[in-house]
Amino acid sequence: MTGWDWAAAGLALVAAALFAVASAVQQRSAAAVPDGQAGGLRLLRHLLRSRWWWAGTLADSGGYLAQAAALGLGSLVLVQPLLVTTVLFALPLGARWAHRRLSRSDWAWAGVLVVALAAFVATGEPTAGDDTAGWRSWLPAWVVLGAAVTGCLVGAAVRRGTPRAVLLAITTGVAYGLAAALTKGVVSLLDDGPAAVLGHWGTYLLVAVLAGGTVVQQSAYQAGPLEASLPAATVGEPVVAVALGLTVLGERVQADGAEWLLIAVLTVAMGVATVALARSSAAPLPTPVAPS
Repeated sequence: MTGWDWAAAGLALVAAALFAVASAVQQRSAAAVPDGQAGGLRLLRHLLRSRWWWAGTLADSGGYLAQAAALGLGSLVLVQPLLVTTVLFALPLGARWAHRRLSRSDWAWAGVLVVALAAFVATGEPTAGDDTAGWRSWLPAWVVLGAAVTGCLVGAAVRRGTPRAVLLAITTGVAYGLAAALTKGVVSLLDDGPAAVLGHWGTYLLVAVLAGGTVVQQSAYQAGPLEASLPAATVGEPVVAVALGLTVLGERVQADGAEWLLIAVLTVAMGVATVALARSSAAPLPTPVAPS
């Protein structure tokens, strides 16, 4: 890895820590909203009156800025998998709030995730591709992602509780994965000045995707427990972002023969460990207190 890659990795870990704080605080704010006020703008109006939600939003914004800086220095294939370490930061936070100790399985899964991530980066040696792509290159990805989001939103509209939270969390993961790829393109335009940023279609699509993802994420937090929504969103974002990096932006993973099998095994291990840790870190408090 180059010096820029190491800097990108460090910024990605900072982003993961801030996202962990944001998800925990915002979920507790959204979960306190009565079901009758859980729809769209009514949910948002309720959250805007919560100081805890604003604290989570501040952490979320800081995390996004760190993520954007990381993407400006490194590839999606390098940066986005590192963001699953959000669950490593959320784990002790959730344990502290729930007044419990970390279990042996928590430590074991944390070790699996760290080792798998390190081995993935060392084996795959992710390389950068293009920072931006034309809309024609994006079109197939938009069709696939649009179909996935539509299916999830339709399913969420007729379900309640945990199934609804999971479907909305998957939508959130898709939105933020797409936002990560778009962010990389917008960041690359900063050197050309404000006119270049404001004159590119990707900037406006990025704003729309981030806004939509934020609203859906809060709805997922409100619909069910964090242990239902956090795993789907945490895994979904890097999966979508890496897929877009490989298929749209031309990024590459350097591997030959048996190395591909190892990468496949490491990817599965990261996914399983992330889900296990997300469920553990999002364990509910024994006596929840609704934030004001």
